[in-house]
Amino acid sequence: MNAPPKAGSFSAAYLELLDAGELAARVEMALRHLENCGLCARYCRVNRRQMVEGAVCRTGERARIASFGAHHGEEDCLRGTRGSGTIFFSWCNLRCVFCQNWDISQKGAGGEVTARELADIMLELQADGCHNINLVSPSHVVAQVIAAVDDAARRGLRLPLVYNTGGYDSPEALALLEGIVDIYMPDMKYGSSEIARKYSKVRNYAEVNRAAVKAMHRQVGDLVLDERGVAQRGLLVRHLVLPADLAGTDEVLGFLAREVSRNTYLNLMDQYHPCYLADGHPEIARSPTAAEYGAATRGAEHHGLSRLDRRPRHVRAAR
Repeated sequence: MNAPPKAGSFSAAYLELLDAGELAARVEMALRHLENCGLCARYCRVNRRQMVEGAVCRTGERARIASFGAHHGEEDCLRGTRGSGTIFFSWCNLRCVFCQNWDISQKGAGGEVTARELADIMLELQADGCHNINLVSPSHVVAQVIAAVDDAARRGLRLPLVYNTGGYDSPEALALLEGIVDIYMPDMKYGSSEIARKYSKVRNYAEVNRAAVKAMHRQVGDLVLDERGVAQRGLLVRHLVLPADLAGTDEVLGFLAREVSRNTYLNLMDQYHPCYLADGHPEIARSPTAAEYGAATRGAEHHGLSRLDRRPRHVRAAR
């Protein structure tokens, strides 16, 4: 396990790029990518600086934000005592039929912001005492985020940056984010691309997701906590347990243990409940049972993954 850094030793990754004069160049590179967009694994190739038609994310040159604020419902290592400074981006590059935030991800609730306005939000969250800046569903707004981080860092942003993603991220986007993101928090939603195609309307999810998670771990390593137990840098993986093992939990856990790290900080989430369009799929029109969730935790133990998020669980008994 990575030893916690000494008190006062942490410095956000993007500050090194800022000091070296490289962060502004990264902004220009990212904005150019918008002109033939491959900033997620959809590769829509739309010029998003001119239009949104044809872009799966339905997002143009400006990011759209649904809400922001100190969030106390994240993992303990993110929320700490003062909350995680979450920014919820509208729209998404996935089409999950069971999305619990479907009004944001599929209906686009919220409003557009400039890079300066997004930077202002980051600085406001820092002023409010949040432990980090937590970018929720950012895969389609990588360029906009980098531009805002550059602006905010020049005006005093110093918090760790959390990239809280559905896990369908392109190598091009992750290359742009290297040295900017401190904490990667990807979902690993499925062990099977066939199942992902059915429930999230996306191709090759498992292959893309696994490559992305390996790239993220190469950049930041295992999750490091400070003396308070608050995350500072590294990889944190989320996996939502679905009923009837449709998420392919054992495949996901085996991959993490074999190809990433047995020291991966893992949140095996039990909070699935049917919403949005899930009732149209009888096999996912229920929550997982206690037995199904127990099989997932035993699977983690079997694969040697012991660094699990330990918050109280809410699974139901078998019916």
